[in-house]
Amino acid sequence: TPAQDPARDANANAVVMVFGATGSVGDGLLKAAVADPNVQKVYVITRSSSPRIEAGVASGKVEVRFHQDFTDYTSLADILAEVNTVLWGLGTTSLGMDDATYTRIHVDFPIAFVNAWLSARNTGPMSFHYVTGMGTDANGDQHWAREKGRAEHELAMLAEDSDLRTFSYRSAFVRPTTEQANAFHYILETLLRPGKLVISASELGSAMLEISARTNELANGTLIDNADSIAYADTYQSGQ
Repeated sequence: TPAQDPARDANANAVVMVFGATGSVGDGLLKAAVADPNVQKVYVITRSSSPRIEAGVASGKVEVRFHQDFTDYTSLADILAEVNTVLWGLGTTSLGMDDATYTRIHVDFPIAFVNAWLSARNTGPMSFHYVTGMGTDANGDQHWAREKGRAEHELAMLAEDSDLRTFSYRSAFVRPTTEQANAFHYILETLLRPGKLVISASELGSAMLEISARTNELANGTLIDNADSIAYADTYQSGQ
């Protein structure tokens, strides 16, 4: 439950970096970051562009860095020390994907980034927000669940001796933004919302920004389920 009257740092999200911004989740994370008045700059790290990215660039708030190797971040060395908040929406389904590739994307990529970021900066405010998904379990039966659970743990361990806080979002159904959603998405939302199993991608981004701003509320390594995300998104909206 979000604390009442929390201490908030207006500069905690001054510079935001978004990964996976062309995907259905990342598009919403980017939408939330661009709309937030306390976010001064958004860096988008991507292999390709999108209408939202292009609109953000045109507004002057977004800077794109086209990037190919997500295990090597030396090309970002000039900006990493600026970044306060990372919204990590980079990922893909495990269906039809071999285990090694899944691990590379969902474990190796974020761990390589956090190592590079901590080499450039280790004083707060700093927060890393990683979308893992409902069912993530380091001791689970499925490879994807174990690997995302391992990533949650290893990211938190990397941050232990720094001011960085890592958060993992075990969301259920993340509805795409209104610009990307179709009728099926809205039907599914109608069915799942009463059980607090659905959140829109932009609402999830708002929850992340709210949690970042509450610099003393949640500890490094906190796991956040869908109901938690909804609660923080609602608190964010009420404060805007």
